Amino acid sequence: MQATIRNLDGSNGDEIELPAAFETPFRPDLIKGAVHAAQANRKQDYGADEFAGLRTPAESMGSGRGMAHVPQENGRARRVPQAVGGRKAHPPKAEKDRGQKVNDKERKLATRSAIAATTDAERVAERGHAFDDDLELPLVVSDEFEELQRTKEAVEAFEELGIHADVERADEGRRVRAGQGKARGRKYDEPKSVLVVTSEEPSRAARNLAGVDVATAEDVNTEDLAPGTHAGRLTLWTESAVEEVADR
Repeated sequence: MQATIRNLDGSNGDEIELPAAFETPFRPDLIKGAVHAAQANRKQDYGADEFAGLRTPAESMGSGRGMAHVPQENGRARRVPQAVGGRKAHPPKAEKDRGQKVNDKERKLATRSAIAATTDAERVAERGHAFDDDLELPLVVSDEFEELQRTKEAVEAFEELGIHADVERADEGRRVRAGQGKARGRKYDEPKSVLVVTSEEPSRAARNLAGVDVATAEDVNTEDLAPGTHAGRLTLWTESAVEEVADR
């Protein structure tokens, strides 16, 4: 499988032979499992206070009074799970392991399958990405892109390559998050747009654009390529990054 290397001005360059990873069969089941595992392994441990619901001097009156044996304080039941302010019967335990494991071969195959999904224009469009109709995928760009330092330069390159419409889509889709997350440092919810994969240092020029994520070919993972378990992300590969993908 071959792809055309695009220059920053949008013109076509040489052809490049794509690694075998770009021809991996589509495996949505493995992709979903790998993404769910990554999300589960990031979760913070949580659990109830050991003494929650137990901070009371309530005592049981014992037998022989024709009344329930539950501890009481001022005539009201305390401490037991069915009482107001009582302990939970089975509270969450902080020591519980909520992580998920994935077989190494499955995880690697999931990543390669997600890489291959970036070559399917129909799948990328179904995911909601906006790009020029005549854009050929996968989008491989010359290594000049890795030398860009300013966001303005990255915007100009995106416009010439025909993918800046996706950044605009993400910017227009930014909204205030519903729910408690607003108070926890996640006030805004923003759609994902272009993923930029480089060979060495992640692109500094593109990282502040709406919805754009940056990664190296060595570190890019299934969740980067398939956010929310949905494969087919619009991805910009640099020439050197494509060559390094052969080792994945």
